Amino acid sequence: MRELIQKDELLSAGLSIQEADIFFKVLQDLFSRVTGDDSRAPAEVWREVVARKLLRPNHPHALHQLVYNTLYSHWDSSLLGPPLYWFPSSYESCYTNVGRLMEAHGPRLLGKSYHDPISSFSTFQKFSADNPEIYWSLVLKELSVWFREPPTRILDETDNSKPGGTWFPGAVLNIAECCLLPISHPRKMDNSVAIVWREEGDDDSPVRQLTLKQLREQVMLVANALDATFAKGDVIAIDMQMTANAVIIYLAIILSGRVVVSIADSFAGKEIATRLRISKAKGIFTQDFILRGGRRFPLYSRVLEASPSIAVVVPAVGEIVDVSLRKQDISWTDFLARGSQLTRPHEYSPVYQSGDSITHILFSSGTTGDPKAVPWTQLSPIRATADSWAHMDVQVGDVMCWPTNLGWVVGPILLYGCFLSGATLALYHGSPLGRGFGKFVQDARVTILGTVPSLVKTWKNTHCMDDLDWTRLRAFASSGEASNVDDDLWLSSRAYYKPIIECCGGTELAGSYLQGSLLQPQAFGSFSTPTMSTGFVILDDHGNPYPEDQACEGEVALIPLLLGATDRLLNADHDAVYFKGMPLYKGMRLRKHGDIVKRSVGGYFLVQGRADDTMNLGGIKTSSVEIERACNQADDRVLETAAIGVAPPQGGPELLVVCVVLKEGINADPEKLRIQFSKAIQRSLNPLFKVSLVKILLEFPRTVTNKLLRRVLRDQVKQELSVRSRI
Repeated sequence: MRELIQKDELLSAGLSIQEADIFFKVLQDLFSRVTGDDSRAPAEVWREVVARKLLRPNHPHALHQLVYNTLYSHWDSSLLGPPLYWFPSSYESCYTNVGRLMEAHGPRLLGKSYHDPISSFSTFQKFSADNPEIYWSLVLKELSVWFREPPTRILDETDNSKPGGTWFPGAVLNIAECCLLPISHPRKMDNSVAIVWREEGDDDSPVRQLTLKQLREQVMLVANALDATFAKGDVIAIDMQMTANAVIIYLAIILSGRVVVSIADSFAGKEIATRLRISKAKGIFTQDFILRGGRRFPLYSRVLEASPSIAVVVPAVGEIVDVSLRKQDISWTDFLARGSQLTRPHEYSPVYQSGDSITHILFSSGTTGDPKAVPWTQLSPIRATADSWAHMDVQVGDVMCWPTNLGWVVGPILLYGCFLSGATLALYHGSPLGRGFGKFVQDARVTILGTVPSLVKTWKNTHCMDDLDWTRLRAFASSGEASNVDDDLWLSSRAYYKPIIECCGGTELAGSYLQGSLLQPQAFGSFSTPTMSTGFVILDDHGNPYPEDQACEGEVALIPLLLGATDRLLNADHDAVYFKGMPLYKGMRLRKHGDIVKRSVGGYFLVQGRADDTMNLGGIKTSSVEIERACNQADDRVLETAAIGVAPPQGGPELLVVCVVLKEGINADPEKLRIQFSKAIQRSLNPLFKVSLVKILLEFPRTVTNKLLRRVLRDQVKQELSVRSRI
């Protein structure tokens, strides 16, 4: 161990001779202090390297790579589990949200099996899944949730037609009002800062902010304007960047008893039209343009391709809309005037409804046909917030930033996770790809930063965040795609190796079923625990659950008692999608989710892809059928295509690979087809999608019933990519 890293390697990694001498001596000292099981010595040395802040954010990434990769070069993951990079502190663990809860209630709930938040965390997580009524009764007291009429109980399982039970029966509330009210615990006062933001290009200007009182007044003004424009109960869409105005509009729609339909601002006109049709939206809020990277991209004109009944158009810059509007459409200024004409424009009486009333419609792609319309009720935000509260440890005083959009599930999770926990929501009105975003993170004093793996890769490769101070960050979060270990190494190092909480879930769950925890050691690109109150099993090829402590790989199936998860779909048979054909487990019908999950030695989890024909592209679940439909029409030489998502050999976001069978006697250049296919799917589905590889085959593998075996194709391509990477 002592000779693993040499001085010349430290010099090659970018240290000066003097720095290399000091670094080498400290490393040697650390190696000499390690005792016990030599197989785990690398983790102990790494733990000390991080604790002493030997590796600094301004050190070259090559040095971070050298130390981490060399220390773990002979680590046997099959025996020891994944290499660990972050370890919880006994002292700090008692001040985390879940740590405080465990210290207060652990001895009573767990008895003699309770010791401390770190050693007893897994026991408490299992307790929360087995005793959801007890767990949720405790967590509700920690969140900013106020019931106009309290529920008669937490969970009612008497209705056999509802495998997920009936949550909070009898409850009446308005979840948007809960976001806007001052409250003593968690502490939210009228002068608390609710939102901070900055416009792209204003990098040297002070960060702008809204207090809770100012936010509430703006939301109520918009709610009054909504009453003057739309009928009660109307469904209203939002297709715009996640700006302060978008957040205000979102809350106002719900406060006024209406339903939000959120549409990602990257969608083409056809996809916008589909979502407006399915949701029966009566109108839409949008922007004239999208500002990204110093460029203006038309949005209002794209929305018009969907022919909405009425559009309220918000200017991307300033107060004047920079496009000509249709006769029936309204500028943001004129819309607000409809509310400001009232005697008390900044006051509004919320519309209270039952807990199971729909407040928000999101969309999740299925394997065929239209995207699934996923309704969130007033209880879904409670689940979303509780995940953030328990796993990312969002607390009063935190500033949380996560580049996203209200059209994706992370958007509302971020919004509610801040407002119902007493934290500040940080928004950057522009592209997160460049230094401007990183400077905003620094200047806004962000403490929790959410990411997408492909975004982190861009930051690392372009060096755009060099010399910025991110050391105020105490945690990162990551979702949407599989993470790459080296990219995460770079990200964590920006803040002296703070933990990256990996999140995996779904729109229909209103949160995650797998995450990391600040009460457990963390490994790059891995999930350390089921989320609080969540239970699941991993099924073998015959549909039988593996033992809970066994390392294995298979399809994950969820215990159905999940607060906030869907019990209906607006345009599909919910039971057929999530429960049909699923096995019974402990007397309950398991809920289908569709991920293939690998459980390692030591209980860490890796998501290996989808069991069905859905893939994950840039954090967007996308139907293979939708991709194939676009590609089949892109070139008349194509007989059929098969779209698959394949993780690269080094890990990270899925690559889109299109396998092709050409018409008999026809030849084609795979690279030219790749370009054609990319243009076709960008035009008809999403401008962010791109084909990474086209593979021409003589025929596709199929079952005896002629079903396409995409999994076989996926394994073939993975093997080919692995060989290429070694070459």
